[in-house]
Amino acid sequence: MPLEYSCIMPHGGDIIPQLAVRKTEHLFEKTRESVRRIARDIRNARPQTIILASPHNLRLQDNIAIVTAENSSGQLKGPRGKKVSLGLKCDREFAQDLLEESTRKHLPVVGANYGTAEGPASDMPMDWGTLVPMWFVAKEEHVKARTVIVAPSREIPLRQNIELGTTIAEVAEKRKERVVFIASADQAHAHKKSGPYGFHQSAAKYDEFVSQAIRKNRLESISGLSKKFVEDAKPDSLWQMAILAGLTRVVKMRGNLLSYEVPTYYGMICASFTRA
Repeated sequence: MPLEYSCIMPHGGDIIPQLAVRKTEHLFEKTRESVRRIARDIRNARPQTIILASPHNLRLQDNIAIVTAENSSGQLKGPRGKKVSLGLKCDREFAQDLLEESTRKHLPVVGANYGTAEGPASDMPMDWGTLVPMWFVAKEEHVKARTVIVAPSREIPLRQNIELGTTIAEVAEKRKERVVFIASADQAHAHKKSGPYGFHQSAAKYDEFVSQAIRKNRLESISGLSKKFVEDAKPDSLWQMAILAGLTRVVKMRGNLLSYEVPTYYGMICASFTRA
Protein backbone atom coordinates (compact mmCIF):
# COMPACT_ATOMS: atom_id res chain seq x y z
CA MET A 1 0.00 0.00 0.00
CA PRO A 2 2.25 2.84 -1.23
CA LEU A 3 0.04 5.77 -0.16
CA GLU A 4 -0.18 4.94 3.52
CA TYR A 5 -1.59 8.02 5.21
CA SER A 6 -2.73 11.59 4.58
CA CYS A 7 -3.56 14.48 6.86
CA ILE A 8 -4.45 18.13 7.28
CA MET A 9 -2.01 19.94 9.56
CA PRO A 10 -2.01 23.66 10.46
CA HIS A 11 1.08 25.82 10.20
CA GLY A 12 0.63 28.63 12.72
CA GLY A 13 4.04 29.09 14.33
CA ASP A 14 2.63 29.22 17.87
CA ILE A 15 2.02 25.47 17.88
CA ILE A 16 5.80 24.99 18.07
CA PRO A 17 6.49 25.38 21.81
CA GLN A 18 9.76 27.24 21.24
CA LEU A 19 7.93 29.91 19.23
CA ALA A 20 4.82 30.29 21.37
CA VAL A 21 4.01 33.51 23.18
CA ARG A 22 3.85 32.50 26.83
CA LYS A 23 0.60 34.25 27.74
CA THR A 24 -1.30 32.72 24.80
CA GLU A 25 0.50 29.36 24.52
CA HIS A 26 -2.39 27.53 26.21
CA LEU A 27 -4.77 28.59 23.43
CA PHE A 28 -2.97 26.24 21.00
CA GLU A 29 -2.83 23.25 23.36
CA LYS A 30 -5.52 21.16 21.67
CA THR A 31 -4.04 21.74 18.22
CA ARG A 32 -0.52 21.01 19.42
CA GLU A 33 -1.69 17.70 20.92
CA SER A 34 -3.40 16.72 17.64
CA VAL A 35 -0.40 17.69 15.53
CA ARG A 36 1.80 15.49 17.70
CA ARG A 37 -0.66 12.64 17.28
CA ILE A 38 -0.47 13.03 13.50
CA ALA A 39 3.33 13.14 13.64
CA ARG A 40 3.32 9.85 15.56
CA ASP A 41 0.97 8.36 12.98
CA ILE A 42 3.37 9.41 10.23
CA ARG A 43 6.31 7.85 12.06
CA ASN A 44 4.34 4.61 12.43
CA ALA A 45 3.54 4.62 8.70
CA ARG A 46 7.33 4.47 8.03
CA PRO A 47 7.17 6.62 4.87
CA GLN A 48 10.01 6.78 2.41
CA THR A 49 8.61 9.97 0.90
CA ILE A 50 6.48 12.74 2.40
CA ILE A 51 4.65 15.00 -0.04
CA LEU A 52 3.63 18.32 1.46
CA ALA A 53 1.40 20.94 -0.14
CA SER A 54 2.12 24.42 1.22
CA PRO A 55 0.39 27.72 0.36
CA HIS A 56 3.47 29.73 1.32
CA ASN A 57 6.19 28.34 -0.92
CA LEU A 58 6.78 29.77 -4.39
CA ARG A 59 3.64 31.56 -5.56
CA LEU A 60 3.79 31.19 -9.32
CA GLN A 61 1.07 33.14 -11.11
CA ASP A 62 -1.35 30.71 -12.78
CA ASN A 63 0.97 27.75 -12.11
CA ILE A 64 1.55 25.00 -9.58
CA ALA A 65 5.12 24.78 -8.26
CA ILE A 66 6.80 21.40 -7.81
CA VAL A 67 10.09 21.79 -5.94
CA THR A 68 12.88 19.86 -7.67
CA ALA A 69 15.74 21.02 -5.42
CA GLU A 70 17.88 18.51 -3.53
CA ASN A 71 17.34 20.25 -0.20
CA SER A 72 15.08 22.69 1.59
CA SER A 73 16.10 24.59 4.70
CA GLY A 74 15.00 27.59 6.72
CA GLN A 75 14.20 29.06 10.11
CA LEU A 76 11.41 30.82 11.97
CA LYS A 77 11.81 33.46 14.63
CA GLY A 78 9.68 33.73 17.74
CA PRO A 79 9.43 36.07 20.73
CA ARG A 80 12.46 37.20 22.73
CA GLY A 81 14.89 36.23 19.98
CA LYS A 82 13.93 32.55 19.97
CA LYS A 83 14.16 30.71 16.67
CA VAL A 84 13.94 27.22 15.23
CA SER A 85 15.60 25.89 12.09
CA LEU A 86 15.05 22.85 9.93
CA GLY A 87 16.71 21.19 6.95
CA LEU A 88 15.15 18.50 4.77
CA LYS A 89 16.38 16.24 2.00
CA CYS A 90 14.07 16.32 -1.00
CA ASP A 91 12.97 13.39 -3.14
CA ARG A 92 14.05 14.70 -6.54
CA GLU A 93 13.15 11.49 -8.38
CA PHE A 94 9.56 11.59 -7.18
CA ALA A 95 9.36 15.33 -7.94
CA GLN A 96 10.63 14.78 -11.48
CA ASP A 97 8.21 11.88 -12.05
CA LEU A 98 5.35 14.05 -10.79
CA LEU A 99 6.45 16.95 -12.98
CA GLU A 100 6.63 14.75 -16.08
CA GLU A 101 3.27 13.06 -15.47
CA SER A 102 1.55 16.36 -14.66
CA THR A 103 2.98 17.92 -17.82
CA ARG A 104 1.75 14.95 -19.84
CA LYS A 105 -1.73 15.66 -18.47
CA HIS A 106 -1.38 19.32 -19.51
CA LEU A 107 -1.56 20.59 -15.94
CA PRO A 108 0.00 24.04 -15.37
CA VAL A 109 3.07 22.88 -13.43
CA VAL A 110 6.56 24.36 -13.13
CA GLY A 111 9.62 22.65 -11.66
CA ALA A 112 11.27 24.96 -9.13
CA ASN A 113 14.88 24.78 -7.98
CA TYR A 114 17.01 27.30 -6.11
CA GLY A 115 20.75 28.00 -5.99
CA THR A 116 22.53 25.38 -8.06
CA ALA A 117 21.14 22.69 -10.34
CA GLU A 118 22.22 19.98 -7.89
CA GLY A 119 24.36 19.36 -4.84
CA PRO A 120 24.32 20.98 -1.36
CA ALA A 121 23.65 24.46 -2.76
CA SER A 122 20.50 23.23 -4.50
CA ASP A 123 18.51 24.38 -1.48
CA MET A 124 14.97 25.79 -1.69
CA PRO A 125 14.32 28.32 1.12
CA MET A 126 11.81 26.72 3.46
CA ASP A 127 8.52 28.51 4.09
CA TRP A 128 6.60 28.28 7.36
CA GLY A 129 3.90 26.22 5.69
CA THR A 130 6.52 23.51 5.32
CA LEU A 131 8.61 24.10 8.42
CA VAL A 132 5.86 24.06 11.06
CA PRO A 133 4.27 20.67 10.21
CA MET A 134 7.64 19.09 9.42
CA TRP A 135 9.09 20.33 12.70
CA PHE A 136 6.87 17.86 14.53
CA VAL A 137 7.48 15.09 12.00
CA ALA A 138 11.23 15.47 11.42
CA LYS A 139 12.45 17.05 14.68
CA GLU A 140 10.16 15.61 17.33
CA GLU A 141 9.50 12.19 15.77
CA HIS A 142 12.80 11.93 13.84
CA VAL A 143 11.19 10.71 10.62
CA LYS A 144 13.93 10.51 7.96
CA ALA A 145 11.76 10.39 4.84
CA ARG A 146 12.64 12.55 1.85
CA THR A 147 10.23 15.37 1.08
CA VAL A 148 8.44 16.63 -2.02
CA ILE A 149 7.08 20.17 -1.69
CA VAL A 150 4.31 21.40 -3.96
CA ALA A 151 2.62 24.81 -3.96
CA PRO A 152 -0.90 24.97 -5.43
CA SER A 153 -2.19 27.87 -7.48
CA ARG A 154 -5.17 29.99 -6.46
CA GLU A 155 -5.62 31.48 -9.92
CA ILE A 156 -6.27 28.30 -11.88
CA PRO A 157 -9.56 26.34 -11.73
CA LEU A 158 -9.75 24.36 -8.49
CA ARG A 159 -10.26 21.17 -10.49
CA GLN A 160 -6.66 21.42 -11.72
CA ASN A 161 -5.37 21.34 -8.14
CA ILE A 162 -7.64 18.33 -7.58
CA GLU A 163 -6.16 16.72 -10.68
CA LEU A 164 -2.66 17.27 -9.29
CA GLY A 165 -3.80 15.24 -6.28
CA THR A 166 -4.93 12.34 -8.47
CA THR A 167 -1.60 12.52 -10.28
CA ILE A 168 0.35 12.42 -7.00
CA ALA A 169 -1.58 9.31 -5.96
CA GLU A 170 -1.02 7.63 -9.33
CA VAL A 171 2.72 8.32 -9.26
CA ALA A 172 2.90 7.06 -5.67
CA GLU A 173 1.07 3.85 -6.50
CA LYS A 174 3.35 3.17 -9.48
CA ARG A 175 6.55 3.71 -7.51
CA LYS A 176 5.53 1.20 -4.84
CA GLU A 177 7.17 3.16 -2.04
CA ARG A 178 5.52 4.13 1.24
CA VAL A 179 4.21 7.66 0.84
CA VAL A 180 2.47 10.13 3.18
CA PHE A 181 0.70 13.30 2.09
CA ILE A 182 0.37 16.45 4.23
CA ALA A 183 -1.99 19.30 3.37
CA SER A 184 -0.46 22.20 5.30
CA ALA A 185 -3.48 24.38 5.90
CA ASP A 186 -4.84 27.00 8.24
CA GLN A 187 -8.55 27.62 7.80
CA ALA A 188 -10.59 30.84 7.60
CA HIS A 189 -8.71 33.98 8.62
CA ALA A 190 -11.63 36.36 9.24
CA HIS A 191 -12.78 35.22 12.68
CA LYS A 192 -11.91 38.39 14.62
CA LYS A 193 -12.32 42.09 13.98
CA SER A 194 -8.93 42.70 15.60
CA GLY A 195 -7.18 40.35 13.16
CA PRO A 196 -5.37 41.57 10.03
CA TYR A 197 -8.25 40.47 7.78
CA GLY A 198 -11.10 41.73 9.94
CA PHE A 199 -14.28 39.84 10.76
CA HIS A 200 -16.73 38.15 8.43
CA GLN A 201 -19.51 35.74 9.37
CA SER A 202 -18.44 33.46 6.50
CA ALA A 203 -15.31 32.46 8.44
CA ALA A 204 -17.18 30.30 10.96
CA LYS A 205 -19.43 28.92 8.20
CA TYR A 206 -16.42 27.96 6.07
CA ASP A 207 -14.71 26.15 8.92
CA GLU A 208 -17.91 24.31 9.79
CA PHE A 209 -18.35 23.27 6.15
CA VAL A 210 -14.83 21.85 6.05
CA SER A 211 -15.29 20.08 9.39
CA GLN A 212 -18.49 18.44 8.16
CA ALA A 213 -16.89 17.49 4.83
CA ILE A 214 -14.19 15.63 6.76
CA ARG A 215 -16.66 13.97 9.13
CA LYS A 216 -18.92 12.84 6.27
CA ASN A 217 -16.03 11.71 4.06
CA ARG A 218 -17.01 14.20 1.37
CA LEU A 219 -13.88 16.33 1.17
CA GLU A 220 -14.33 16.96 -2.55
CA SER A 221 -17.51 18.90 -1.75
CA ILE A 222 -15.24 21.90 -1.10
CA SER A 223 -15.03 22.26 -4.88
CA GLY A 224 -18.61 23.56 -4.85
CA LEU A 225 -17.91 26.57 -2.63
CA SER A 226 -18.48 29.91 -4.34
CA LYS A 227 -15.56 32.27 -4.97
CA LYS A 228 -17.34 35.05 -3.05
CA PHE A 229 -17.85 32.84 0.00
CA VAL A 230 -14.20 31.76 -0.03
CA GLU A 231 -12.98 35.33 -0.48
CA ASP A 232 -15.10 36.52 2.45
CA ALA A 233 -13.89 33.71 4.74
CA LYS A 234 -10.24 34.17 3.69
CA PRO A 235 -9.05 30.59 4.19
CA ASP A 236 -5.52 29.39 3.69
CA SER A 237 -6.60 25.82 3.08
CA LEU A 238 -8.89 25.32 0.09
CA TRP A 239 -6.20 24.64 -2.50
CA GLN A 240 -4.11 22.19 -0.48
CA MET A 241 -7.25 20.33 0.57
CA ALA A 242 -8.25 20.19 -3.10
CA ILE A 243 -5.03 18.26 -3.76
CA LEU A 244 -5.92 15.92 -0.90
CA ALA A 245 -9.41 15.47 -2.36
CA GLY A 246 -7.82 14.43 -5.64
CA LEU A 247 -5.69 11.86 -3.84
CA THR A 248 -8.79 10.27 -2.37
CA ARG A 249 -10.22 9.75 -5.87
CA VAL A 250 -7.46 7.21 -6.46
CA VAL A 251 -6.94 5.86 -2.95
CA LYS A 252 -10.12 5.59 -0.90
CA MET A 253 -9.49 7.07 2.52
CA ARG A 254 -11.60 7.70 5.60
CA GLY A 255 -11.24 11.05 7.35
CA ASN A 256 -11.06 11.58 11.09
CA LEU A 257 -11.45 15.11 12.48
CA LEU A 258 -9.06 15.21 15.43
CA SER A 259 -9.52 18.79 16.57
CA TYR A 260 -10.75 22.24 15.64
CA GLU A 261 -10.14 25.50 17.44
CA VAL A 262 -9.83 29.22 16.77
CA PRO A 263 -7.03 30.35 19.09
CA THR A 264 -6.67 33.76 17.46
CA TYR A 265 -8.13 35.16 14.22
CA TYR A 266 -7.81 31.99 12.11
CA GLY A 267 -9.17 28.49 12.42
CA MET A 268 -7.00 25.40 12.85
CA ILE A 269 -8.14 21.91 11.84
CA CYS A 270 -6.22 18.69 12.41
CA ALA A 271 -7.47 15.65 10.53
CA SER A 272 -6.08 12.24 9.61
CA PHE A 273 -6.98 10.13 6.58
CA THR A 274 -6.37 6.39 6.46
CA ARG A 275 -7.18 3.80 3.82
CA ALA A 276 -10.83 2.82 3.89
